[in-house]
Amino acid sequence: MTIYERVEKVLEKIRPYIQSDGGDITLVSVDEAAGIVKVSLSGACGTCPSSTATLKGGVERMVRQEIPEIKEVVAV
Repeated sequence: MTIYERVEKVLEKIRPYIQSDGGDITLVSVDEAAGIVKVSLSGACGTCPSSTATLKGGVERMVRQEIPEIKEVVAV
């Protein structure tokens, strides 16, 4: 399984929680060499002032916990 597929699998676990708040998250790209995952937040998450906290405190934490090669998750 590629790192991209592993990240997508983690996001599938997180997505229902984000969707329950009226938003969504989409995997844009994975830079394996740099350890950076790029995601797109949409719906309510696109304009929510707490989206940065959700991204860093929730999404990034869970991705890094399951895939230690990932250093950072950023919104694009």
